Amino acid sequence: MPRWKPDAPERLRTAALELFDAQGFERTTVAEIVQRAELTQRTFFNHFADKREVLFGLSSELQREIVREIEAGDDALPPLDAVVRAMEVVADKMFENRRVLMARRYAVIAANPELQERELGKNAALTEAIAAVLHARCGDPETAFLTAGAAMLAQQMAFRNWTRPGETRTLHELLQDALRSLRTTVEPA
Repeated sequence: MPRWKPDAPERLRTAALELFDAQGFERTTVAEIVQRAELTQRTFFNHFADKREVLFGLSSELQREIVREIEAGDDALPPLDAVVRAMEVVADKMFENRRVLMARRYAVIAANPELQERELGKNAALTEAIAAVLHARCGDPETAFLTAGAAMLAQQMAFRNWTRPGETRTLHELLQDALRSLRTTVEPA
């Protein structure tokens, strides 16, 4: 086995998700993941604390990127539009080229209650981070929290649709669709 191969985190994610998909999260070991990725356990633990982090390791980067995009965004945009725009930019940057991988991730989490709970916690942390940025921007903590929660609901709906078999629209497009549906729900004609 070579000592170094490029793109270790992505290779480890791919190998892990293939194994989680084939034999289940619980029955997959780190040893099997590194063997499939043709890497070492040391390399695995340089990038991930445990096999759960293969699924959740991008959460911190996602949060940083969304917060950065909101902060850098157009202050003239209404808060919900600013957040969804930030999510679209980040979706294009972080996820669009990982669609198959993200669909596998979604399926693994959906099949495991412990992982679902962890996903809910990560989503709550992202909601709080978005609310904090919006609070600094608009000054009203209640509006900031409600807006962050609404944006997260739109993002979750878009992601659910994006990972469905046969779906061809981009996550960016699906975020726009989810935002339109949300507006139709809360602002009936």
